[in-house]
Amino acid sequence: MAAKLKKGDKVVVLAGKDKGKQGEIAAVFPKENKAVVDGVNIAIRHTRQTQTSQGGRVAKAMPIDLSNLSLMDKNGKATRVGFREEDGKKVRFAKTTGDVI
Repeated sequence: MAAKLKKGDKVVVLAGKDKGKQGEIAAVFPKENKAVVDGVNIAIRHTRQTQTSQGGRVAKAMPIDLSNLSLMDKNGKATRVGFREEDGKKVRFAKTTGDVI
């Protein structure tokens, strides 16, 4: 099945503690059905000091379930993703505006 959300897509969070926040997808994990979004679902991780790096508390974006994310259309609103063929190629399009992504 084709991926509805890909790396680099602008998305909005639909559910959870970060509901309404927007960001860009940094990584997608299809087998786990999760994605990492910049600035969303931030957790504090403690790291040990080494010879090369300073230790301390580091903010890290954790994966969020794909079902809690929705693509943003050109108007900045959440939209669903559809597929259609144009010139023999399968393309993604925003259901609200009909624009090719």
